Amino acid sequence: MTESQLVRTAAGLKPEGDGWFVVNLADAAAVESEGAGYAFLFENEDAEFTQFGINVHVLQPGQPASLYHSEQAQEAFLVLEGEAVLVVEDDERRLRQWDFFHAAPGTAHVLVGGGDGPCAILMVGARDPGNRIVYPVSELAARFGASAVRDTQSAAEAYEDAGWQRPHPARGHWPPARAGSR
Repeated sequence: MTESQLVRTAAGLKPEGDGWFVVNLADAAAVESEGAGYAFLFENEDAEFTQFGINVHVLQPGQPASLYHSEQAQEAFLVLEGEAVLVVEDDERRLRQWDFFHAAPGTAHVLVGGGDGPCAILMVGARDPGNRIVYPVSELAARFGASAVRDTQSAAEAYEDAGWQRPHPARGHWPPARAGSR
């Protein structure tokens, strides 16, 4: 396997294609959605990872990372910094730094920034072409602006009806840049 070259974009460094690479989080490309924080994705949209998705999502207090949903693929979340609110199966849990949440297939959930400062969460999910995602209505998630307006299996419909903006390139602010980066 060859090394994928990193290309500089306005949002940071992205791999040019398939292959192995090393990138510091402070230099990685990020996307943001208004009111939903920003995420370092590590992938190039033309060369997504085939077996799993991984990102670091940074949220301010009250910002949801996504809409409340469940899917057939498993996901895992590790709070790297700050605090988060987890809405899971219509129950609310508080998460702190180093708390780990495993979402077994079919677990309805959403993570929201909590506490009084930024929250950084490592997010990993299995990739399965047949993965079915459901966006159920949740009163609890709606209190955080993170519920679909009506039950749906269409991500486009769920996010559009909820009024979410499409992600666009951004430069993140976490973690602090290391010496000599950017």
